[in-house]
Amino acid sequence: MELKQELKFLLWVIVIFGAAFFLPVESTTFTTAIAAALDLAKWYAREHVVLCLLPAFFIAGVISIFVSQAAVLRYFGANARKLLAYSVASVSGAILAICSCTILPLFSSIHKRGAGLGPAITFLYSGPAINILAIILTARVLGFEMGVARTIGAISFSVIIGLIMSLIYRKEEKEKKKEQMNIQLPPEKRSMWQTAFHLLSLVFILVFANWGKPDSDATSGTWFYIWAYKWYITGFFSLWLGYSLIRFLKIKWQWVILAILATVASAWISIRLIGDTAQAAIVTMIIGIASLSVITLFDKTDNDNREWALASWGFAKQILPLLAIGVVTAGFLLGSTHDGKTIAGVIPNEWIQWLVGGNSILSNFFASIVGAFMYFATLTEVPILQGLIASGMGKGPALALLLSGPSLSLPSMLVIRDVMGTQKTLVYSSLTIVLSTVAGLIFGMI
Repeated sequence: MELKQELKFLLWVIVIFGAAFFLPVESTTFTTAIAAALDLAKWYAREHVVLCLLPAFFIAGVISIFVSQAAVLRYFGANARKLLAYSVASVSGAILAICSCTILPLFSSIHKRGAGLGPAITFLYSGPAINILAIILTARVLGFEMGVARTIGAISFSVIIGLIMSLIYRKEEKEKKKEQMNIQLPPEKRSMWQTAFHLLSLVFILVFANWGKPDSDATSGTWFYIWAYKWYITGFFSLWLGYSLIRFLKIKWQWVILAILATVASAWISIRLIGDTAQAAIVTMIIGIASLSVITLFDKTDNDNREWALASWGFAKQILPLLAIGVVTAGFLLGSTHDGKTIAGVIPNEWIQWLVGGNSILSNFFASIVGAFMYFATLTEVPILQGLIASGMGKGPALALLLSGPSLSLPSMLVIRDVMGTQKTLVYSSLTIVLSTVAGLIFGMI
């Protein structure tokens, strides 16, 4: 046994030494790809983790602890009415303006609570794919036809992929149906509307904190004014959350008031010290989340409040390390593109543009593959595609990338595998890539 351990240690030493010995630090391509990986990781940490993922973890915690198993089984369970389950799951993205990584803790929550595989997969795909802001931006920047095609494709794909997954794993679903029929559910502590009130306060904070400017030149219009006053709107829903903490979760009002004051004070101080509203908002969100964590973790009136904080932390521990690995890998291979800046990865951008020109099966398939593995934060796929189309990308491959990209990424695949296993992840990813290829090919012919 000791010899095995020693040989294993020796093997790792050889692998690490060999990697260091042959490290191509003289190669400009390699060093640029390293810079791209670090740049994407830095941008992701600054722009996405605090405002998107941390609220999403708390939303997942609410679903895991406060949303009763009876409610999940009623709308998403293996015995739920198919029309209701798939209808609710397929339009979820219109409410949640989130990306492929932010949907993961929410998907993990409903999956663990007993949701049927089909509706859960539909929810997983539709969450980032049917983002109302992204669809509007797609129509405005890439054309009305592309916006309509993306909407139809995303809604239909979410249901089709969910139904196919449910059909492939129908034996498991039958077993789940039998188990759920025999479940003795405890009485609910809160009414459904109280839980919904609490959940929606967090959802609205997530949505409006990440509300992007619809057009760089826009100075008016509904979307612009929401963006201009988004932090005031986010603040309003933060007060809504505070009311919910006192009224429904029964946390001491003194604690909630102190948490609110700490958050407001951090906003006031950070704006004056930093000067940049966006960076100040990140500091404020961190203080707000830390305050929420403390008052729920140490609350003694209801053990569910402490369990909520612990469940949110559990999702963070499960997902963040895998996302970090995936983001760095995606940046190294495919480069980093954001805020008008592009740093090439190991795979040259020229290859991508060459491979996705025209409307062949290969170009659509390759666009689907690139979209499936590359990470797209909310709305970033539109300016990236705008640049690729200007460089000669066909409209078919563009749609294929739009349908596979937002719903999948290398980071999200790693987490999905951890939630439902390697085989189901491969099937889900393959279905997304194949259907995106077919849709792109058809759209390119029209």
